[in-house]
Amino acid sequence: MLTPNQNPSYALFRQQLDNPSLALEQLQEARLRHGLINLTSEHIEQLEPLWLLSDYLHKNLLRYPHWLDELLSLTGLQKPSLEALFAGEASFHLAAQEVMDEQVIPSEEAQLLKRLRLYRQWWMVRLIALDIQQKISLVELTAHLSALADVSVNASLLWSQQNYAGLYGQALDSRGQVQSLIVIGMGKLGGNELNLSSDIDLIFAFREHGDTQGGKKTLSHQEYFTKLGQKLIQHLDQVTADGFVFRVDMRLRPFGQSGALVLNLDSLENYYQDQGRDWERYAMIKARVMAGSDLDIAEFEALRKPFVYRKYLDFGALGALRDLKRMIAKEVRRKGIEHNIKLGQGGIREVEFIAQALQILHGGRDQGLQTQALLTVLPYLAQQDYLSQQEVDALIQAYVLLRRTEHALQAIKDEQTQLLPEDELSRFRVAIMVGYDSWKALNDALWQARHQVHDYFIKLIEDEDETDADKAEQETWRILMKSPEDTDAIVDAIGIIPWQSLDMAAQSISQLLSSRTVAFMQPIGQERLAVFLAAFLRQLGHEDHPDLVLERVFPILEAVLRRTAYLVLLCENHKALTHLIRLCRESVWFTDAISATPALLDELLDTNTLFSPPDKAMLEDELKQILLRLPEEDEEAQMDAMRRFRRSIILRIAACDITGILPVMKVSDHLTWLAEVLLEQVLQQSWYHLTKKHGFPVSYANAFHEPQLAIIGYGKSGGWELGYDSDLDLVFIHDAQANGQTDGERSIDNLTFYTRLGQRLIHMITSFTSAGRLYEVDMRLRPSGNSGLLVSSLEAFREYQQNEAWVWEHQALTRARGLAGDSAVLNRFEECRKSIIAQVRDRQELKAEVIKMREKMRAHLDTGSKEKGFDLKQGAGGIIDIEFMVQYYVLAWSCQYPELMTYSDNVRQLEAIAQVGLMTSEQVQGMADTYTLYRSKTHRQALQKQGRVVQKDEALQQNQSLINELWDNFVHKKQA
Repeated sequence: MLTPNQNPSYALFRQQLDNPSLALEQLQEARLRHGLINLTSEHIEQLEPLWLLSDYLHKNLLRYPHWLDELLSLTGLQKPSLEALFAGEASFHLAAQEVMDEQVIPSEEAQLLKRLRLYRQWWMVRLIALDIQQKISLVELTAHLSALADVSVNASLLWSQQNYAGLYGQALDSRGQVQSLIVIGMGKLGGNELNLSSDIDLIFAFREHGDTQGGKKTLSHQEYFTKLGQKLIQHLDQVTADGFVFRVDMRLRPFGQSGALVLNLDSLENYYQDQGRDWERYAMIKARVMAGSDLDIAEFEALRKPFVYRKYLDFGALGALRDLKRMIAKEVRRKGIEHNIKLGQGGIREVEFIAQALQILHGGRDQGLQTQALLTVLPYLAQQDYLSQQEVDALIQAYVLLRRTEHALQAIKDEQTQLLPEDELSRFRVAIMVGYDSWKALNDALWQARHQVHDYFIKLIEDEDETDADKAEQETWRILMKSPEDTDAIVDAIGIIPWQSLDMAAQSISQLLSSRTVAFMQPIGQERLAVFLAAFLRQLGHEDHPDLVLERVFPILEAVLRRTAYLVLLCENHKALTHLIRLCRESVWFTDAISATPALLDELLDTNTLFSPPDKAMLEDELKQILLRLPEEDEEAQMDAMRRFRRSIILRIAACDITGILPVMKVSDHLTWLAEVLLEQVLQQSWYHLTKKHGFPVSYANAFHEPQLAIIGYGKSGGWELGYDSDLDLVFIHDAQANGQTDGERSIDNLTFYTRLGQRLIHMITSFTSAGRLYEVDMRLRPSGNSGLLVSSLEAFREYQQNEAWVWEHQALTRARGLAGDSAVLNRFEECRKSIIAQVRDRQELKAEVIKMREKMRAHLDTGSKEKGFDLKQGAGGIIDIEFMVQYYVLAWSCQYPELMTYSDNVRQLEAIAQVGLMTSEQVQGMADTYTLYRSKTHRQALQKQGRVVQKDEALQQNQSLINELWDNFVHKKQA
């Protein structure tokens, strides 16, 4: 590897800069202002590559020009230390023993914040300089960065403990020993492998519950250590005029964002034993106590190791690792990730997975594998023959190259990125920083290394082999792809399949193979297509309607031809191909859904998940795990992830619907749970971004750290009856003090705050991103409709409903319920809803209004006719007739029978109507069966991409006649 001073291409890079001398002039001026001598020509020759290659170095050397003098003779480094940090900049460069006597913890928090940031900048400047000059190894560099994180964390804790000592005293355990906050470093920090611009993933814990002693006030240990944790995050993560220390990510803690910030070790152990997921077991391989006593370390290791390392190899571990491997492969297939050297194919994460998978599988029996450091465990894998020496050498070489490239990318501007640049000058810069004389040379080396890593990744824990017959069929399609116009040869290849029209099938295949997309595919893509066609057409031989399957699968095939990794997915996982054929055969909806979003193919991998849609708790957990991997402040990434999640879950629900696993009522339950989970997450994201900007709303002298907002669903969402394409009828209600303010620097009044929260909710739900839209939202049912406030107070909502609302609005209220938000506000809304519904009404007037509205709707919205067929929703004897009759009974009789308004869905409301004797059991059963049938047909129509108008058969005619008869009786009966 070439240093920049030795690199013959450096001069060429310098020539391509707009004004390379300007940076030197700025540095000389800065030195002059600080009373420093000018840099000599020898100094400039030695150091110029540093400030021209790294904008971050240039910026900090302008700010601290005296640091340049140290870079002139910089070779080895003392490790970061608490003593040097507390002693101040003048002593940064001294060894720990030289400054021990000078250690003084700053009394002022502002001084601590400044010193932490200055210490971080000082270390970053030296480490980046040494890395560019190749005077430091990867292991030494990452160890110093990890030690810097350790020192920063412990400095914050020492300050906080000293600061709180007089007020709260100390936290003692049952033996009288002082407890401190246990800080557990995860990921690269846990392995002492931190990169130049990394977040630090932390988990907080403490040993024992109790109360603090010796202070003016007493706090529970939970409260005390939570305060220490909150201060730690603030000290490191807060951006000041001096920058930040480390971005802190706490989302790997038990229960993620919704979990307690700090847990005691017993709770931590119980969580991992009872609820620890496979990915958490994998993540815990690298967990390391970075702040805590020897006792803390011993007790944490006693709970960590049994969770991670099992004494016996179990098939559950193999299955879990295959799932994790598929998850990694699934993310790699995401568009735009190819050039990410961490997450992309053959990237850093795949190297880590290879090592950690073998640690999981064998670490329980081989304690030599129980180490957090990747470059320690890889050689051991070769020594013990888990991998060959050749494989390990290739993995180490690839890992070092990828990490050094990662550091070059991050050293330019101190940005957390792993994306290879797209412009030529940036590529040239990175190549020189890594030690190559051209971008082509570096890029070739990277791709060679990544392909080798990915080959090892693919081979790891594989469980499927090809037969000779498979290979022969693949060769047939390799030959046919070279002469796609030879339809006779294609007929011979597919003649054994029971086609309705063999010639048409052959023509379709010929057109596909003759397309420009196939013609311009890379050789590896054409190879993958040949393998797929062999597997796909082999399975069509067992189909009763192969023509239909071919017609429906080919649009999906055409959609993925430019991203042939999906063909590999289908070929390597025969069950996935089987599921694809089955589902497309049953519903054109799958063809359209997967053609539009090929990433949904990943859902076909696992029968356990595909045909077992998650309940609400599982949905919440699954979504949290997805969002945990994304930066909290990256709103667009969060929005995309939620949209992709929705599509994948709907596909799984539809798969269960089509195959009869879920009845129609359960289909709607799952679709409704999905909407509730997404709305709750959207609310939390919106709240996070808005409170970050304006602070938290203050009501009655208390700052509320959770939104005092309820999201109310009407219609299908309120009645647990969502369909595949349903929009959401929503109303937003808050319960904050009207004349309150938020407590942030950019304070606004509470009403403005909640209005903006409502606007942000709608934006996050309805905006189109690269992954589409979450839901369409209709807000017209809010008080005063489109002319009303976007977010109403609970009192304003109550007053409107009591004094101004129309009958149809009260009808709508019978199918309203809380979907997401604050439980107290949701409860108060439900009380309000019931009080409105339970009002005493003139039943004849009410009936007249209901009938009038129904006739108006039928006249304007019924899309059926004798020729077209029956409109399931708006037609005479349809869904709306049933709903209007039910709504009438709920509004007319809830004052006498409160059980009528217990639920907001039609079927349970019908059951209550029968129980109180307002209709006979036979009538109610007929209505409920018909209602369920209509909804089932509506779902089927949606899956076939058809409207709600259907041709009537004899059974449907009977249902329609029953509802017509009941409606006529309802209209003409004088007393009800």
